[in-house]
Amino acid sequence: MADRKKRRALEPGHHRKFLVVVDDSPEFEVALFFAARVAMRTKGRLVMLYVEEPLKLGGWMHIKVDAPDFPQKQAEAKIAEFTRNLEKLGLKGLRTETVFRSGDKAEEILKSIRNDEDIAVLVLGASVSSAGPGPLVSSLVGGDRAGTFPIPIYVVPGGLTHEEIAGLA
Repeated sequence: MADRKKRRALEPGHHRKFLVVVDDSPEFEVALFFAARVAMRTKGRLVMLYVEEPLKLGGWMHIKVDAPDFPQKQAEAKIAEFTRNLEKLGLKGLRTETVFRSGDKAEEILKSIRNDEDIAVLVLGASVSSAGPGPLVSSLVGGDRAGTFPIPIYVVPGGLTHEEIAGLA
């Protein structure tokens, strides 16, 4: 991949970062807790990426909200709640960063990785649905991106409990 940058996460003055994509799926919270535990244990950082995707009405029609701060305010409230929940689960002192983007989720994930040489791992949660692991996991792990993604992707089973994750991460 021509635009692949060297990762600097382990160099002096840098920090290994674990990227989690914030959404409303049940498996997100599993991925978040796993990533937070690993980041805390390895003295890394947790990056929470929130991507506002345009509403799709049909093949080519999209709606863009005309109140640019509204989605970000909603995302900030969600992320604050998730951060409080992590603290309640014993992850106080975890260093976190929040990134807000607008556009196609997969493309914005790649842009975030390209823009931050310290992001070393993407952590995703797999859906427990019989329909498959979920659209984000499928789009990033399979297809034309398979084998070319610039960093490792951890796919955490969405059905794991906090206790099971604590035994793994």
